[in-house]
Amino acid sequence: MIGRLTPRGAGILPRDGGGEPWLAAVIAVLCFLACLSAVGAVAADRAAHGWARQLRAEATVQVRPRVGETGAEAAARAAQTLAGVDGVDEAEAMDRRTAEALLRPWVGDAVLPDLPLPHLVTVRLDRDAPASAVSLSRALAEAGVDATVDDHSLWRGEVERSAALITALAVAAFLLTAGAAGAAIVYATQAGMAAQRTIIDTLSLNGASDGRIAGLYQTRYGLLAAGAGAAGAVAAMALVAGLRLLGGAEGVTPALPLAWSDVLMLSPCPLLAATVALVAARMTALARLRGRR
Repeated sequence: MIGRLTPRGAGILPRDGGGEPWLAAVIAVLCFLACLSAVGAVAADRAAHGWARQLRAEATVQVRPRVGETGAEAAARAAQTLAGVDGVDEAEAMDRRTAEALLRPWVGDAVLPDLPLPHLVTVRLDRDAPASAVSLSRALAEAGVDATVDDHSLWRGEVERSAALITALAVAAFLLTAGAAGAAIVYATQAGMAAQRTIIDTLSLNGASDGRIAGLYQTRYGLLAAGAGAAGAVAAMALVAGLRLLGGAEGVTPALPLAWSDVLMLSPCPLLAATVALVAARMTALARLRGRR
């Protein structure tokens, strides 16, 4: 399979049947890893923006009952007050059963009956023009409700910072794999020119310029990298498509939701691999040819 990735038309330069298949295999693996890094960055950014939008559209209010007032009554009064605020779609007091259901995975059933729970109101905000925490707090104060408003801005900031960090790490991984591919091409070009010194001398004596000779290596390794990049991209596409089919709209986990557009996003990989190979091979060949003089 790997042997098919090497360019058939060797032309003037003889084929290095032993080294080029291994070089193609290395480039294919690097392209596969680079594609996964790119998909991971896009999926992490997609998840973070989805969570941030959800947090931006919600707020939580903790209510403290007055003297002679139960917590349920205070929460109901706060929900009624907030429902009339501009930028609020819905406000609902959270009953104890709902609060216990949220805490059960963390604390278990044993302590829930005796555990004092805060009295909360969940607020769904208008996505286009959401009410601010200041306006919600002002409305509650005017209604005589002692409460604290949490607009989830702290959590939004943490989510966005985490997404930025994951994206930066994925970009760094992509650049490292591209650099590794370039280094492999540089080594292969140097080894090939060292082994083919007699052919290069013959070409030079017959009037071939340095640029023409470098172009031979540039074409050779560019075609090899394009084929290897295509193999790596196809493997990554198959993996992403399989994860998308297995996990549905969320991929395998909601933390890294995948989309069918991620599969198409990987299609330029062979072109990028060929570009890296063309630049690396040409620069290495020209430098070596000039160093011979």
